[in-house]
Amino acid sequence: MSTISPHAPASEAGYLNQDAETRTVMAEVPVTLPSTPKKSKQQTPQEAIDEFWSKFTTKAPGKATTVIPHNEYAEKAAKRSTKAVGTNTQISYEEAAAVCKAKVAKIVKECRRVNQKYRDPHFDLEIDLKWGSQDTLESLCNLKENTDPGFRPKSVKRVVDIFDDPKFYIEGPTANDVRQGRDGDCWLLAALCTLSNKPSLIERLCVARDEQVGVYGFVFHRDGEWISEIIDDKLFLTKPDFDESFLERMLWEDRERINSEEQYRKAYQSGSGALYFAQCEHENETWLPLLEKAYAKAHGDYAAIEGGYTGEGIEDLTGGVTSELYATDILDKEYFWKEELMKVNDEFLFGCSTGMWGVGYGERKGIVELHAYSIMKAVDIDGQRLVLLKNPWGKGEWKGAWSDGSKEWTAEWLLKLNHRFGDDGNFWISYDDLLRKYQAFDRTRLFGPEWKVTSLWTTLSVPWTLDYHDTYFTFSLAKTGPVVIVLSQLDDRYYRGLEGQYRFEMNFRLHKNGQEDYVVRSISPYCQNRSVNVELELEEGEYTVLLKIDATRYMDKLPIEEVVRNNARDRRDKLVAVGMSYDLAHSKGKVIETPEEKKARKEAEKRKKDKERQKLKKEIMEGRRKRHYIRVKDHAKRQEKKAKAKAKAQAKKAAKAEKAKAKEASKEETGDAKDQSLESEKEKHVHVVSPAPEDSKKELGSESSTEPNVETPSTESEKPAEASKVSEESKVDETPTPSKDEVKDVKEKPTAEGSESTDHPESSEKAADEKTPADDSKDGKPKPVEEGKEKATEDEDEDSSSDESDISSVSEISDRELDIELEDRANAPSPPPPPPAGAPEEEPDEFESNPWNAVATVGLRVYYKVSDEDKDKEIVKLSVVRPNPYAKDKEKSDKDDDEEEEDKDKEPKSSKGLDIDDSSKDATLVGNNEQRKKSIMSLIPPTN
Repeated sequence: MSTISPHAPASEAGYLNQDAETRTVMAEVPVTLPSTPKKSKQQTPQEAIDEFWSKFTTKAPGKATTVIPHNEYAEKAAKRSTKAVGTNTQISYEEAAAVCKAKVAKIVKECRRVNQKYRDPHFDLEIDLKWGSQDTLESLCNLKENTDPGFRPKSVKRVVDIFDDPKFYIEGPTANDVRQGRDGDCWLLAALCTLSNKPSLIERLCVARDEQVGVYGFVFHRDGEWISEIIDDKLFLTKPDFDESFLERMLWEDRERINSEEQYRKAYQSGSGALYFAQCEHENETWLPLLEKAYAKAHGDYAAIEGGYTGEGIEDLTGGVTSELYATDILDKEYFWKEELMKVNDEFLFGCSTGMWGVGYGERKGIVELHAYSIMKAVDIDGQRLVLLKNPWGKGEWKGAWSDGSKEWTAEWLLKLNHRFGDDGNFWISYDDLLRKYQAFDRTRLFGPEWKVTSLWTTLSVPWTLDYHDTYFTFSLAKTGPVVIVLSQLDDRYYRGLEGQYRFEMNFRLHKNGQEDYVVRSISPYCQNRSVNVELELEEGEYTVLLKIDATRYMDKLPIEEVVRNNARDRRDKLVAVGMSYDLAHSKGKVIETPEEKKARKEAEKRKKDKERQKLKKEIMEGRRKRHYIRVKDHAKRQEKKAKAKAKAQAKKAAKAEKAKAKEASKEETGDAKDQSLESEKEKHVHVVSPAPEDSKKELGSESSTEPNVETPSTESEKPAEASKVSEESKVDETPTPSKDEVKDVKEKPTAEGSESTDHPESSEKAADEKTPADDSKDGKPKPVEEGKEKATEDEDEDSSSDESDISSVSEISDRELDIELEDRANAPSPPPPPPAGAPEEEPDEFESNPWNAVATVGLRVYYKVSDEDKDKEIVKLSVVRPNPYAKDKEKSDKDDDEEEEDKDKEPKSSKGLDIDDSSKDATLVGNNEQRKKSIMSLIPPTN
């Protein structure tokens, strides 16, 4: 043991002390050895790509159809949407209006019974503001970073407390009534301005009201059908109540007033100007703020209606179908003017917007960027094509040609157009300037009572690769006529926050059965993605509608399950309200199994069960054959050992017999009587102790003690017979004799489940049989065998017949045994997870843990005109065709791969997978030169 000298250098002492500390710390803290990084397996580029796609796309796509537990309402709604039945376009509106009127009547009766005004328990602005829950103002947050819409109303009052003389309509609803509030719903207000051009359109929205009780009933169009919404008459205000704002009260009472509170109310909380959101121009008109409130409630809250497109708003308010048109895409501007714009407020309603790409800001000659306008009128007078536009703000106008005060205006033109100058949001613009200044137009087709509609919804998984889907619609048209085909998805604005991570854009292509080329395809809009449509004249016949859906995933949004988890505790009421809208919306696309699909599923389940039975049977029989093989080899070894032992015993007997003969002969020659008597006594003693059995006597030729001269077969003569017997035994199994290691592996391998325990050879029997007299000798020479053991060896030979019967054949397993085994396996508990390995596991793949899982609910609506004699006829029959995985499974089991590839080429849909303007289509043309030429020529339209 060394010590440190007191005169040692400081550096040395420090080093030693440091080393001691290090050793102490290392003793206290467990040592963790650095793990060697796991080597990544070597893959070819193709293998790496295939593995990536297998992890990128989920093998079990799906989407929650309900988020509220035990929701029986969604199940009832799903049953109502399973059949496509043609109905008049007005039927749905009439049903919703009747329901709405009944609701209002019941509420009025109830309120008058208890002498109380109506208070909406599902959309109570006052409780929401006082308690700070913000449920009527804010949507469910589905972003990783919470966003605040910034709504800060200060108080809530009823209509009778806000307006001195409230009137729902004053001279009817007009575009001049509209004033936008603090919500970003200019698109909705522009739609209302557009509706005001056609009489009775806005009046159709509010179907029932009782202003004294304070209850209002509205109807809106949603996902192809009309719904009703009931509200009370409470509205948000911009200023707080006099008693609740100390600062406002102190500022207001800076001088003496007769009644400060009343004057404060009249100044800040009275009339349309006091409202926080939309307001009418007239101080006492109330229809606009109440309609906006009902629309906000239908969508969940005021934040849900921020931002949108005028065309979608017109659809929700009229039940029409909107097409998105672009100024740069108009082929014939003359036709667009005469056949479309000139029919505004008759067959169509029009809106226009700026900033289509969302990059503009500010204004251009008075036209505001990222803003929606409504087209009020189009006129063609004295060679001038002019359009009247309306800014929903009620101010802000065009400053170019034909603007207020421009040089184009004369007194004559003011009379012709009945125009009045003033910054009221109404302005005229020329047709050419309209096409230059506005990029997008929303054209809404209106449907009268002469139109019928047939609709059907479905849910499908959207693959990452953009192509026409395996699921498609088919319909038959019984009569030639004008048709409007609409492919739409669910309006996720109604359940804002639960829309998920994917945004879908749709397209479709119309094919007439029997024709190789398609009839028409939809044009994908740049902005509106809720629906796409085409309007054309169709001949009677059978048609197919192929779907192409493009999904875009936004990872900054949370999936639905996380939004539900985050809001289940803190915002229960909000989650229930929005979740109910979500459930009812998705119930439309619930996939219900058809009888054909049910039959195919049962057949597939039967095939799967039979396959499992065959696999289990093969597994069990394989185990039995292996064990039988081992038993046969063990039996052959035992027989060989028995034969050797028997040969040795017989040889020893023969030697003893020769020896006895020699002794007897010598005794006779010498005449020694004493020795002869002793030998005789010895022989008697041996025969008495070990009498030979009957079978043994037969084999030895009836050997007895009194006949010493009996001849016994020699060892050499015995060997060939025994060898032939062993060779015959080994022929039971033609498999070559395994090595010792192979036999050991087979013995140690666990037997197949369900095998019988009697099939196992006893280990003790093996041990007893394998031990032979020859094995007991150390030097390789056989030990002398005692007479008792010799006889035991002969006795063992008697059981050879029974031993042979045990290995005669492999028993076939019965069907009942297979059923029991399958049941036991199904009920068996799952094995415990393996213990963690010492080395760290490889990090999971990001796409494997969160794969592509886009699921869309889409619907097809077919509008068609009918005459009076065809009103009761079913002109359109609509159905959805889904791929049947069970049928494909059957085809795979019945056909080989080559036949399956040939059938794929014969399928009608596979040849339509690409558009005509897709260069890849050229490579899909199959057949000889004549067939390819025929396919190419079929794409050329016929000449008249």
